[in-house]
Amino acid sequence: MKKFRNPENIHGPVAAYTHQIEVSGQNRWLVMSGQLGKDENGILPNDPIEQLEIAMDNIVRNLHAANMDVTDLVKIVFYMVGNIDNAKRREAISKVLKDHNPCMTMLYVVSLADPSFKVEIDAWACSDN
Repeated sequence: MKKFRNPENIHGPVAAYTHQIEVSGQNRWLVMSGQLGKDENGILPNDPIEQLEIAMDNIVRNLHAANMDVTDLVKIVFYMVGNIDNAKRREAISKVLKDHNPCMTMLYVVSLADPSFKVEIDAWACSDN
C-alpha cells in the first residue's frame, strides 16, 4: 500500500510532487536505470525538451513492460544539463504524470555521461500487487 503525504510541519511542495510516500505490505518494486532522451531507434534529438519528452516516454515504456503504470511511480530524479525552459519542462512532465505527484528531485548538473545528453531520469515504481 502507498500513502502519499505532505506533512503539515513542512512547507508545501513548490511544484507537482509529494514530500513523502510510505510503502507498506506486499509490494512489487521496479527500479529503473537512468533513462535518456534516445528513442527506440537510438535517435537523440539536440533539443533538451525533446530529450525530456522521450526520456519520460521511456519511463512509461519501462513501466508498461513490467505491467505497471505511471500511478505506480513513487520517486523520480531528473538530471539536466544547460538552460532548460521551466514552463516547457513542467508541461512535458505533467503531460505524462497528469495528476500523479510522486516524490521528485530535480538537479542541474555540469555534464552527463556524453556531452550530447541533456536529460537523464532515474525512477522507482511500486505496485500494490
